[in-house]
Amino acid sequence: MKTSFVSSSAISQAMRYSMMRNQAALVTAQKESNTGFVADKGLALGTRTTQSISFMRELDRMKNIVDTNALAASRLSVTQSAIGQAADAAQSLLSALTVHTAGRTDFTITKDAAEKTLATLTALLNTNVAGEYIFAGINTDAKPIGDLSFTAPGAAKTDFDAAFLAHFGVAPDDPAAASIDTAAMESFMTTVVEPQFVDAGWPALWSSASDQRIVSRIALNETAETSVSANEIGFRKIAVAAATLNALLSSNIGDEARAALSERAAVMVGEALGDLANLEARTGIVETRIADATKRLEGQSDLFQKHILKTEGVDPYEAATRVSDLLGHIETSYALTARIQQLSLLRFIS
Repeated sequence: MKTSFVSSSAISQAMRYSMMRNQAALVTAQKESNTGFVADKGLALGTRTTQSISFMRELDRMKNIVDTNALAASRLSVTQSAIGQAADAAQSLLSALTVHTAGRTDFTITKDAAEKTLATLTALLNTNVAGEYIFAGINTDAKPIGDLSFTAPGAAKTDFDAAFLAHFGVAPDDPAAASIDTAAMESFMTTVVEPQFVDAGWPALWSSASDQRIVSRIALNETAETSVSANEIGFRKIAVAAATLNALLSSNIGDEARAALSERAAVMVGEALGDLANLEARTGIVETRIADATKRLEGQSDLFQKHILKTEGVDPYEAATRVSDLLGHIETSYALTARIQQLSLLRFIS
């Protein structure tokens, strides 16, 4: 019979190594218990690791698109509200013009309505959401609209007065302006004001907005324009019609010219209301597309998550049990190590 020499130091070292292995296993088990997925994909999946990483990358991409869709939908919701308010202001101005042209009100009421419309339109087109101007196109950090007026000192007033003088040969405040007739005023509005200020003069005098709209990816293979520019034709017509009314109704032009001005402005505002209706419809279509794309992405995300969970997931109850068992082993190892370290011949020598 052979006996082997076993020292308390050797037993203590063996217990320490075992405890280190258990501690390393505990870290892995706790990670799997907390995340619900295997701690080491390469070890668990082997050759399927690349496929799993690709799925995770696509899932993250879809989640990012869903988040950006929420921001775009919020921006478009505010945009729709602003367009509706602009249409309401234009409708109020049109009502005032209709009553004025019918001869039932003084021109000062129409002038006040024009001033109010300008103020409302300026505020709406300069709407700011989360630090971005929603009607600025891609220039979201630039205030899109300045002072929409032909009366305030500046380039707009200078250009308008020069155009008026060139067309009629007199200034708006000249007493001779009272002789301007209907045909002359209609010609001025259609051949001077609209081409010069609705078209070319708009970006030069008032707007810092970009014609280029924000394009967002709303699905993996789909994009959409998710902003509206202050340069839309409907906004231009309302602004120029109201600015012209504000500048000329209280000038020295006669009643005949005022009536012609109001009639042409009414036509412009009526056209603008149609343009804004089309803009609202177009914006609504984009909102619907975003909502539909988000639903599709969420459905695809669910499928990806189920597949990833199937390949990488761990049983949460099994993981929790493994953590509990390893903690028990470690505690036992600590206790045994402490007892072994207390073994000494000196404690038994009397």
